[in-house]
Amino acid sequence: MKYAVLDTNFILSCIRKKIDFFEMIPAMGLKILIPLQVLDELRKFSRQGRGQLKEQAKFALTLLENQEFQRIDLYDKNVDNGLIKLAEKNRNYIIGTLDAAIKHKTRNPSLVIRGEKELEII
Repeated sequence: MKYAVLDTNFILSCIRKKIDFFEMIPAMGLKILIPLQVLDELRKFSRQGRGQLKEQAKFALTLLENQEFQRIDLYDKNVDNGLIKLAEKNRNYIIGTLDAAIKHKTRNPSLVIRGEKELEII
């Protein structure tokens, strides 16, 4: 089984673009994993964010409450570093990120947003 590990910006970008990643990712044969640290970042943005960021984070948390996914611990307070370490340990993890630094520091495939409403593994 292959897994898609989603970072905060990936989730928020999907919310912004109205991409139903909970439908699309399993259709790609992937199981969704969301780090506890990403959930913490979304909670922080929903409380302390401004404008659209705050609203998108609130919506993301509401959406996540009603979906099935596996929570994982990165064992690192820095989400980016934790994702990089996680990817190094497991090549079956596809990292859902828009962060170029994470993409370049891992050999794992990335799950990216293409166009307005498509997801692609690169």
